[in-house]
Amino acid sequence: MKLKLIAASIAFAFAAAAQAQTTPAPAGTPKSRTEQPRVEKQSERKVKDQEEEQIEQQAKADKERCNGMKGNAKDICMAEAKGKEKVAKAELDAKHDPSPRNQRKADEMKAEAAYEVAKERCDDQKGDAKDQCQKAAKDKQAQAKRQIREQY
Repeated sequence: MKLKLIAASIAFAFAAAAQAQTTPAPAGTPKSRTEQPRVEKQSERKVKDQEEEQIEQQAKADKERCNGMKGNAKDICMAEAKGKEKVAKAELDAKHDPSPRNQRKADEMKAEAAYEVAKERCDDQKGDAKDQCQKAAKDKQAQAKRQIREQY
């Protein structure tokens, strides 16, 4: 799993580097998003679509890896794969439209994904220990949401 995560990180780094290598606009060219020529917006959309396709392919591979597992280990693996996909998509939106709303959404997705994985990990326990684990996961999620609200 760590190897796949590293591979995905490298892929995103190369995609970001490729996007950063675009030539600067000549002087006098409109710079705001609303004033960009239509062709530029279309190419930006194609780049975002390609990156989204990569995210979906990685998520599919992660989910297929989980199919070989059984029981709660499979549930944990699926929660991790789904969370990773949701976070990656939210971060992609924040990257292509860097607004406070999109960044907040990305942060919220991280907190939600961490909660879902923690909740699945609690299913390995029984009785009072399971209840305490779920309560701790819920408290950690609530704390993360509070910090996000304070930040934005």
